Amino acid sequence: MTATADHQTFDQISSSVASAPVAVSPRVSDDDPVFTLHRGGKIALEVTSPLENADDLSMAYTPGVARVCLAIEETPALAEDYTWRGNLVAVVTDGTAVLGLGDIGPAASLPVMEGKAALFKHFAGVDSVPIALNTKDVDEIVNTVAAIAPSFGGINLEDISAPRCFEVERRLQERLDIPVFHDDQHGTAIVALAALENAARLTGRRLEDLRAVVSGAGASGIAVTKIILAAGIGDIAVGDRKGMIHSGRTDLTPVKAEIAALTNKAGLSGSIEAALAGADVFIGLSSGTVSEEAVATMAPNSIIFAMANPDPEVHPEVARRHAAIVATGRSDFPNQINNVLAFPGVFRGALDVRASRVTEGMKLAAAKALADVIADELAPDHIIPSPFDRRVAPAVAAAVAAAAKADGVARR
Repeated sequence: MTATADHQTFDQISSSVASAPVAVSPRVSDDDPVFTLHRGGKIALEVTSPLENADDLSMAYTPGVARVCLAIEETPALAEDYTWRGNLVAVVTDGTAVLGLGDIGPAASLPVMEGKAALFKHFAGVDSVPIALNTKDVDEIVNTVAAIAPSFGGINLEDISAPRCFEVERRLQERLDIPVFHDDQHGTAIVALAALENAARLTGRRLEDLRAVVSGAGASGIAVTKIILAAGIGDIAVGDRKGMIHSGRTDLTPVKAEIAALTNKAGLSGSIEAALAGADVFIGLSSGTVSEEAVATMAPNSIIFAMANPDPEVHPEVARRHAAIVATGRSDFPNQINNVLAFPGVFRGALDVRASRVTEGMKLAAAKALADVIADELAPDHIIPSPFDRRVAPAVAAAVAAAAKADGVARR
């Protein structure tokens, strides 16, 4: 068959596939620019080596590639330098906790995972591959990710529901010698801490001067609480759907029992709204709501991070009537606490020094670097940088790389 015939056959096949009838959701509209943007996906593979002639082919593929393969067989670490692995992250999900959409399944999660990959590349030059797993079983997720790990320099866990996400991350960290980072937990935590550091600075206080109440004991709520504890908060207490978490409760999961032992020095019980009386900080990471009456009982110069999407626990207009600083998770209000401020730089720094894992010190360093980017520009509506601030990813990456070396997990 001639080359022309080959191309015609391919075109004919493509045309027949494209014209096959497909059941279309009523949500789809050709007039919607969002659907236009997503058609065909948001990412694609790029070839970086020339393939224009026989010499190119012999270098990029056989026989030349065999020399590189044998060198990696003898010294496996060379894969970091002679394949894309050294700059490649797997974005792994099971589709059970996608944005504010919940358990929508692996296929429906792919637009989000592609978006994540696009953000990795755009903001930090990190390549990534979306991997949506058709299982909710912890053993299957862990074993699958561990099996494919030799292809990657890092694992970004995404949108896996709590409490399974805690076990998945822990077990993968134990099995693998590359960074494993659950962004819903630690990306949120890093950005929240940076924002809180700057909010405290702007209002003339230190973290140790503050008492905080966290609404939500899921993945992000637990991680935010832990990093703020590690940063030296004066006191912090966490509430869930049943009220404040304390050591006297008998209905706590192991994760919540651990939090109960570490937090709530004041011994608060009862509702989250009651716990806000006299509190300096409210951090919302749940789908609940908080009344204006409760917000009004907080201490003077209070700080409110109402981060639920799309509906903040306290509407910003209400919060601003009572608080000195207000932040949300939304892009249409000032002070958006957005994970994109953290994860690209975290992985950039970790990959640059071939870190074996992401330590607590690396997360704290990322938060400090992020806060310091705008330390001289602080205002009530500017306590965290814009995602489009080009200083962010390099600053976070440099801090993470330095912390990895200090913590002894860097291999370069």
